[in-house]
Amino acid sequence: MTTLFFATDVHGSDICWKKFISAAKFYGADILILGGDMTGKAIVPIIHQVGDVYKSVLLEQESLLHGEEQVVEMEKHIKSRGYYPYRTSSEEIAEIDSHPERVDQIFAAEVLKTAEQWLAYADQKLEGTGIRCYVAPGNDDMFELDALVRTSKHVQLVEAQVVELDDHHEMISTGWSNITPWHTYREEDEDKMRVRLGDMIGRVRDLKNSVFNFHCPPYGSTLDDVPELTEDMRPKLGGRALVPVGSHAVRDVIKKYQPLLGLHGHIHEGKGAVHIGRTMCINPGSMYEQGRLLGAVINLDRGKIKSYILTTG
Repeated sequence: MTTLFFATDVHGSDICWKKFISAAKFYGADILILGGDMTGKAIVPIIHQVGDVYKSVLLEQESLLHGEEQVVEMEKHIKSRGYYPYRTSSEEIAEIDSHPERVDQIFAAEVLKTAEQWLAYADQKLEGTGIRCYVAPGNDDMFELDALVRTSKHVQLVEAQVVELDDHHEMISTGWSNITPWHTYREEDEDKMRVRLGDMIGRVRDLKNSVFNFHCPPYGSTLDDVPELTEDMRPKLGGRALVPVGSHAVRDVIKKYQPLLGLHGHIHEGKGAVHIGRTMCINPGSMYEQGRLLGAVINLDRGKIKSYILTTG
């Protein structure tokens, strides 16, 4: 029997990444799988005021920080919520306002610096354990992240790869999604998705016992339901009107090839497990902003899902 721990959409949360790496030991898993979107959403400036006083604004709450200890605590808090703290000055903020392109440069540098720290943490914790860790960056993850992951000793980049989980189960992975309103790094129309998925599927020896680790959930599966948005990107009816936004291409290949298991993410609200034919599709959801790691523990046994459980920790 092989035990998987699957999580997704940690979006820059330090605490969620550390919980993810620790989950293998905690749940007795042989393999860790992160289904994409490692990257945080934004930078939170910590602006020097005078002397040892700094100011930061996190989620519309302004804080005055007195001394290094308070600044370090705020940095930890910001990282736990999936943002990137950035110490700066009023002069630099004014310069950035005059040169907006610097925002992207600073953001990219902070993303890669954090990812490097995460990989070092994983390499330290997984050394000598025999636990395998697989990552396929998601639509929100910049392409520069791929090369950095490849430098890790214990975290393996598996985008577009066929991976043998054990003697009976193969896994194919992609972090790409169908088109979103936010024009993220790895998204494409459904026809291109079909080509991408078809290339991987064609290299799988035993499809009926395989795992499709596709970041985007299948369309109309309930794992892809989100609040419907107005033209100005506000939730309709206070978020009570839900619509499916998953991928038709993902649904089509699952219906056609009927793999054993589908692992999905992308839609944070889409927590659940459903069958499409014989295929069990799981989206553990995401609560990264609260520092809570949602996941799934799945036991595979010779072409069968012996058991699964959705976890919160």
